[in-house]
Amino acid sequence: MSQHEKVNILMVDDQPSKLLTYEVMLAELGENLIKANSGREALQLLLNTDVAVVLMDVSMPEIDGFELAGMIRQHPRFQRTAIIFISAVHLTDLDRLKGYQRGAVDYISVPVVPELLRAKVSVFAELHRKALQLEALNRELRRLSTQLMTAQDEERRRIAWDLHDGIGQELAAAKIMLDSLIRQSRAPGQEKAIGEASEIVDRAIRQVRSMSHLLHPPLLDEGGLFSALRWFVEGMTERTGIKTSLDLQPPEFPRLAPLVERTLFRIAQEALTNVFRHSQAGTASVTLIQKNGSLLLTVRDDGKGVAEQTAQLQPGSIGVGIGGIRERARELGGELRMMNAYPGTIVEVLIPVIAASPREAFATV
Repeated sequence: MSQHEKVNILMVDDQPSKLLTYEVMLAELGENLIKANSGREALQLLLNTDVAVVLMDVSMPEIDGFELAGMIRQHPRFQRTAIIFISAVHLTDLDRLKGYQRGAVDYISVPVVPELLRAKVSVFAELHRKALQLEALNRELRRLSTQLMTAQDEERRRIAWDLHDGIGQELAAAKIMLDSLIRQSRAPGQEKAIGEASEIVDRAIRQVRSMSHLLHPPLLDEGGLFSALRWFVEGMTERTGIKTSLDLQPPEFPRLAPLVERTLFRIAQEALTNVFRHSQAGTASVTLIQKNGSLLLTVRDDGKGVAEQTAQLQPGSIGVGIGGIRERARELGGELRMMNAYPGTIVEVLIPVIAASPREAFATV
């Protein structure tokens, strides 16, 4: 929404003359003015229209203003819609209290002062416009974040293949040559030096292979999420000393859409990396459950836990890792939850199931 795009203001009154009066008073605001002659008509309009402000009379037949406000507030879409009451009779403090309890944000008495009405309506209209602009910016930010993560995954995959097929192959060739020289050498000192060089190259080959697989494990494409997770969890235990286990339910875990498998693997990888860096844990576990049309990925450790603000995912309290996990979950229409387990931390990601087609299951994506 642009800065000057109009918003909708709904005016509700059973007397057409009053609606015309409000229309004249609010015309100079330059917003879209919508009229409803009853509570039922107002409800129908609200279901089909995004409304910034509802301006309504309290005394109406069938559904009065108090009842209408209560019905509006019950709908999730209208929890924050501004409702302004206009009344000539319900003016006591108890009446005003009842109005506020039903969801009104303001109360105007008759006779209506045009300047006062315009001032109140314009404030709530502008707040609504700003909220819509913020929502649009957030959607764009999420879209860009998704694009960035996709680009990062593709770059990791490219680098992984470059390491494996480029540097890895060159080192393997050097290793063969050095081993050949050892067999041909007759000088004792020279044979030892060549042997040591061969061992150095051998270690470099293992490091390159490990780096390549961590960037993008071939098992993720070839064997699926289960194979890749099992490989990473076993490696986690060997690399860090944190005893890490994997539990899949059902045990014969099906192949999922390639994007889902990549996303779940990256989430588990990032969560376990956080366990190693921050938790001071001795054990960790990864559980993936497919049930009732959804996937639940849980990473748990027995470490020191996190601050309560972090567990609640409050802005400014989470780092890049947790932020990335949340964005990856949102990309698939899911959600991230964190909690302290006393001891340790639980990270849960719940997403809808997206199964792989038979063709996708065996495709390298």
